[in-house]
Amino acid sequence: MDLTTTYAGLKLKNPLMPGASPLVDNTDAARRIEDAGAAAVVMHSLFAEQIEGNEIAFARHVERWQDNFAEATSFFPAQDDYSLPPNEYVECIGKLKAALHIPVIASLNGTQLGSWHTFAQQIEQAGADALELNTYFLATRREVTGTEIEQRIVEITRAVRSSVKIPVLVKLSPYYSALPNLAGALEQERADGIVLFNRFFQPEIDVDTLDVTPRLDLSTHEDLRLRLRALAVLRDQVKFSLACSGGVHTWADVVKAILAGADAVQVVATLLSRGPERIGDLLTGLRDWMEEHEYTSIAEMRGSLSQLKCPDPEAYERGNYLRTLQLWKE
Repeated sequence: MDLTTTYAGLKLKNPLMPGASPLVDNTDAARRIEDAGAAAVVMHSLFAEQIEGNEIAFARHVERWQDNFAEATSFFPAQDDYSLPPNEYVECIGKLKAALHIPVIASLNGTQLGSWHTFAQQIEQAGADALELNTYFLATRREVTGTEIEQRIVEITRAVRSSVKIPVLVKLSPYYSALPNLAGALEQERADGIVLFNRFFQPEIDVDTLDVTPRLDLSTHEDLRLRLRALAVLRDQVKFSLACSGGVHTWADVVKAILAGADAVQVVATLLSRGPERIGDLLTGLRDWMEEHEYTSIAEMRGSLSQLKCPDPEAYERGNYLRTLQLWKE
């Protein structure tokens, strides 16, 4: 049985890897994940604000509110709050490369062009095998258009792609009105793949303190459905790699993601809650399912239930929406 896959040009022994998170912030943790069977590791994101410095970050995120809210300066993290400063992040790449036998994928998180994108060169020089661009941007001003946001992502990808030779992957949010078109634009800019999707962490309102507070919730199994649809729709429209990220908790979730069209499957929440050894359980379940259903390789399995290959392509479109609404019975 052949579990190997090709992801952004990287030959991997299987499709499973931890997604961007603190799971591999040190070599001991990373070794446990490799020993459990992971085919690669994705480092947590280094934020553009860290690289550019607090002055730029302050200007972008605080100054426009300072006349309205005296406590606005508390909205943005201080440099000491980040897991690793830029210089230590680069050092960590080198340490991981020396300690592991699997690819190390770095991650940058930014919202617009700036000096931070040139940091990708330092990441490449440190030995990273690939770079994931986490494009996390929230439009909160009415003058910002959807086209402008998409163009920013394309421009960031173009700038980074021209700066490095290692594979470049773009991690997208699910909130684009025409995702296939954006994916096609990124492919034209020579991106090596996209990761579907990042998660927008939602604020909470405290009705006792009358304050807006951050809240971190891990993904649930229900988050996977959104990813499956996007994977299935895109699989036959693009040639570059697709990764599933979010909502993968069981071996069946891994199977679904690959059937929909994923080349790689990222897991975070289940590793945080159950430990790195969970990867071994997922791989065992994947192998057992493939044997039962007579699949001999991941390549044979990948995308066999994409939109164009599934028995009912309408299942991914409006027809399924109409049928679903009729399912509820009192």
